[in-house]
Amino acid sequence: MPRGCVHMPRCALTGVEATVADTAHSFPRHSHDRFGVGVIVSGGHRSASGRGQVEARAHDAIMVNPGEVHDGSPLDERGRAWRMLYVEPSMLTRAAVELTGAAPREIELTQPVAHDPVLKRLFERLFAVSVQAQVVPDELVREEALLALLGHLVRAHATGPAHARITEARGPIARAKARIDDDPTAPLTLADLAADTGLSRFQLLRGFAHETGLPPHAYRMQRRIALARQSIAHGAPLADAAAAAGFADQSHMTRAFVRLLGVTPANYAAATHGASATRRRVMDDAYPVRR
Repeated sequence: MPRGCVHMPRCALTGVEATVADTAHSFPRHSHDRFGVGVIVSGGHRSASGRGQVEARAHDAIMVNPGEVHDGSPLDERGRAWRMLYVEPSMLTRAAVELTGAAPREIELTQPVAHDPVLKRLFERLFAVSVQAQVVPDELVREEALLALLGHLVRAHATGPAHARITEARGPIARAKARIDDDPTAPLTLADLAADTGLSRFQLLRGFAHETGLPPHAYRMQRRIALARQSIAHGAPLADAAAAAGFADQSHMTRAFVRLLGVTPANYAAATHGASATRRRVMDDAYPVRR
């Protein structure tokens, strides 16, 4: 892959998305709606995480929880390269239930960065059979590789929920967050949210950033991107997805995608449509974003 690119190749696993990057781009604070696990291929990476500032270097594993606010920047001007797989939360929960026999519970990955050669090997195996394979192997091969990775995550890197998860927030800020979640397309103001919560605009702004890690505008932008991704994954034209998610136009949506995700909506469409259309071929025909 050429330097300065971030793109999403097609992944043959339902419920899993892949990202491949080689870039010096710095990403602003954001979160994902899936578990993320990956490996730094070269260079070094610094990020804020739910457990403070962390650094990862070549061959380190990197992990992120759904809703965990983080950012990312290179350690130096040479940038860094990495590969990621983003897994639907229910997949890790089911793996934990099968391994332990316990009732389903919320899972949390405990280490943003880990030097774990076993995890690195299992990740590379899964990436090879689900993303890189020119001729996709038998479904059983992919399933075994997936369960091996998820099982290791559950055993070595997961625990129960933290005491102060964003999703469990209570009180005025939770009400403001719920109003955005209910309709991210609505043209809300700080005054609107403050009136709902009984807080002043300044109290709302400080409290929202403290509890969620993002100011209200940035949080709403993430929710709009999530809406657009759902529409695109279901086959909606990009312009229609932008309008349905509350963006001013397709260009506005594209800028938001590139800023937060590093990929264009067209790249996301190519990756998700390819994965859903067929489970028999894995092709890397994404549209790179130049940096």
